[in-house]
Amino acid sequence: MSEVRQFTVAADDDGIRLDRWCKRHLEGTSFTTIAKWARTGQLRVDGARATPGDRLSAGQILRFPPAEPPRSDAPKPRARAPITDDQASFIQEMVIHKDGQAIVLNKPPGLATQGGTKTTEHIDALLDGVQFESDGRPKLVHRLDKDTSGALLVARNARAAGAFAKSFSSRTARKVYWALVVGVPSISDGMIELPIAKQPGTGGEKMHVDEAQGAAARTRYRVIERAGNRAAWVELQPLTGRTHQLRVHMAAIGHPIVGDGKYGGQAAFLTGGISRKMHLHARRLRIDHPDGGQIDVAADLPPHFRESLGLLGFEERAGDALPLDETKFSETPEGKRRAAAAIAKSRRQDRKGERRGRTRAAPSKR
Repeated sequence: MSEVRQFTVAADDDGIRLDRWCKRHLEGTSFTTIAKWARTGQLRVDGARATPGDRLSAGQILRFPPAEPPRSDAPKPRARAPITDDQASFIQEMVIHKDGQAIVLNKPPGLATQGGTKTTEHIDALLDGVQFESDGRPKLVHRLDKDTSGALLVARNARAAGAFAKSFSSRTARKVYWALVVGVPSISDGMIELPIAKQPGTGGEKMHVDEAQGAAARTRYRVIERAGNRAAWVELQPLTGRTHQLRVHMAAIGHPIVGDGKYGGQAAFLTGGISRKMHLHARRLRIDHPDGGQIDVAADLPPHFRESLGLLGFEERAGDALPLDETKFSETPEGKRRAAAAIAKSRRQDRKGERRGRTRAAPSKR
């Protein structure tokens, strides 16, 4: 407990932020503690003072102060309950793609991706069931809303998780959703650009369009087929990743997703035997593979969505006939702004590193 701790950054952690490394390997260490170590010079990388946001490279030596003895009154971490054979079979039936780095699940509607205060049944709790021959537990790298079905990517190790997270944050990953919406958009192929923010008074559980303070949000949509003026089957491609983005955007242009009472109210429900469940499905996911090439997988529709297509006279194969829209987020105004911010941040870090180098090289004064 009294010795300074040193660790070597493994290949699986190459490129990870220092604070994320601590969360992964120093269980129970708070960000406040990490920030205090950095502020007092006790947190070092290859002998140099470090900050929580510094990116790490494989082979670097991390130095931490001695571990504090555990408090007798400190709460013990809750052990994860083992899953049952039925639970393991349940999640294994969702697998639609598996390789050495990734698993893609076809998540059913009504099952949350992660747990919460009142949510005990979720994908994250079942991931032990798809560990297969890997040493470590699979890791979630993105989310789908509880009532949204479809393709959900899970990384099989830390290195893959970092690579996939980078693809999502840089918007190089492509996600294609299918949705049934109320009414028919007047423009059959369009772009929705409306900023989104948390709606006050909802505890952050509901979003809304906020032109003044919202974060930039951009959605490409294309009408696949229409049922008169009653409903339309649309393809949606989010070019940004805001919470509830597709649901907020479609409701904002007057065409809420069928079954989405949260954003469409009673107007979101159709008669004539159409299910009251939400009709939003992550149909296709294409993302760069850490070992080269791409993962490109399609998830089958859940029964209620397929039945609704039939009731409205739509043929499922029509949805796959559209070519993948290759619009790049980096070409949008928000994408260019982020790229410029990333370049400026990199330059600041380079200058910071140069100052550290000069400080270490300066002769001591006696």
